[in-house]
Amino acid sequence: MNTSPLPGSVRLPDGTYIRGRGLRHPPPEGPTPGLGLYLGSGRLRRRHQAALPWPHTWIDWPDFLLPRDPHEAIRQIHHLHERARAGAAAEVACGGGVGRTGTVIACLAILSGVAPTDAITWTREHHHPKAVETPWQRRWVFRFPRVVPND
Repeated sequence: MNTSPLPGSVRLPDGTYIRGRGLRHPPPEGPTPGLGLYLGSGRLRRRHQAALPWPHTWIDWPDFLLPRDPHEAIRQIHHLHERARAGAAAEVACGGGVGRTGTVIACLAILSGVAPTDAITWTREHHHPKAVETPWQRRWVFRFPRVVPND
């Protein structure tokens, strides 16, 4: 379990820490992540890639929409949870840190034991009051699998 969370992290119900933030905002002072999952288009990636020297993965996820490859996104979210649960200082971020980032944090909340019907409320209380911005993001959270599906 991560006993020294990154500044700005939230504690999931299973004790796992995850930092959610917006790439358009300066990172909080203090330690840098050991692992990152970043959500955005090629343009966002090109703009911020050089500022992310730690191990990380990008998911092609347009603003206000859903990931272009949902199966890969599910795998990467599960992987992020596993690594953070094992103690990695982990963060998830998109451009603004609200919609896409909130959607992933809600999915991580599900993996940590929150019921899918409660995950958005939990995320809005612990991460950002407007997290999970669109109806399709909400549906995606409700349907997020606790186990990685076989292809």
